[in-house]
Amino acid sequence: MKEISITQIKICPRCGQAYYEAPALSRIDNQTPICPDCGTREALESMDVDQEEQEVILAIIHRQRRNL
Repeated sequence: MKEISITQIKICPRCGQAYYEAPALSRIDNQTPICPDCGTREALESMDVDQEEQEVILAIIHRQRRNL
């Protein structure tokens, strides 16, 4: 039997970008689903990681995902 996969595209309320991965939960209200990248950014912001370093970290994460 052929497996059917349905992907739902969602729009992140924080950055406005479309995403299809499992959402992260915003640390701001602990209720709003946001894209994984914004979830990572919020976590890094909570540790006072500056925006430039956040982008470097996200680039590494994206590169590793492509290699899986």
